[in-house]
Amino acid sequence: MNDALTILGLESSCDDTAAAVVRQSSDGTVNLLSSIVAGQADLHADYGGIVPEIAARAHVEKLDLCTEQALHQAGVTLRDIDAIAVTAGPGLIGGVLSGVMFAKGLAAGSNLPLVGVNHLAGHALTPRLTDNANFPYLMLLVSGGHCQFLLVNSAQDFTRLGGTIDDAPGEAFDKAARLLGLAQPGGPSVEACACDGDPTRFKLPRPLLDRPGCDMSFSGLKTALLRTRDKLVAEHGGLRRADQADLAASFQAAVADVLAEKSRRALREYLSHSPRSRLFAVAGGVAANKCIRAALETVSNESDTQFLAPPLALCTDNAAMIAWAGLERFRAGEFDDFTLSARPRWPLDQSSPAMLGSGKKGAKA
Repeated sequence: MNDALTILGLESSCDDTAAAVVRQSSDGTVNLLSSIVAGQADLHADYGGIVPEIAARAHVEKLDLCTEQALHQAGVTLRDIDAIAVTAGPGLIGGVLSGVMFAKGLAAGSNLPLVGVNHLAGHALTPRLTDNANFPYLMLLVSGGHCQFLLVNSAQDFTRLGGTIDDAPGEAFDKAARLLGLAQPGGPSVEACACDGDPTRFKLPRPLLDRPGCDMSFSGLKTALLRTRDKLVAEHGGLRRADQADLAASFQAAVADVLAEKSRRALREYLSHSPRSRLFAVAGGVAANKCIRAALETVSNESDTQFLAPPLALCTDNAAMIAWAGLERFRAGEFDDFTLSARPRWPLDQSSPAMLGSGKKGAKA
């Protein structure tokens, strides 16, 4: 291991403004010195979803405050920082641009190197930050705007095995919550409502399970939920609390079943390469769902493969993962100049055809 590195990370790709400081000592020990996240849920609550213009303005107002808090919490100043890592995409372009421009100004003013980070790489490399995972490992990145299986071969080498061809699971949960009259963000609301429901009452579809491969689809599941809800409303003159809970539980179970079966297929492909150590990791906001985590852990245990999910605070968007991904790039001698651009779409696997559709954070893969 070379000299110790201390990296300031900045994240603003969607509706969370975040800053964090990560240090890797000369012996390889990793310490998360600080992690600050300023959410925007209250700003978007009246709109039923994220409003990009509002999100971008909020990032502009919060980036300097979050950075100041992160440095203070870490007990460091900019003089102690070796490089500034920032999410350069994919994401809502206004938010990404806010972060990139702020990072450029900070880097220029402090004479520090600038490292642009792919937001998806931040999620995919989180097991390296939290558990020093060895390459290669299988990653299921499942969040508000993305869903894909990745072979993580190195910090710069990712192979996509499959992904969603339409809605990401997080988007599907948000839309399901709106259909059921639940609060946003939809993931936690649907999960809480599902706790009181019967997941077997409604036979919702499990899309694409009849097709080979690891690609997924959640748009049809959302439509089936809508039709089932409308039928109940027509029969009873409204949506009863028990019906709402059973619909939430049935929807959640369908998503978990799809992710579990596709994970079995991805694991078979991963294990066919005879990896040195067998590891299946999951990251992204939807990884915080306990039902889905349990289903994925069961699949991992079936194949005698270690299952790894990050702490809940590192499942959703955060700057710690950006700082770590930036550290990996910087240690490899990679950094950017001030021509670094904000990118709404930025696939990790450049060699595979782009997936259809675009989510909250840009292209699916």
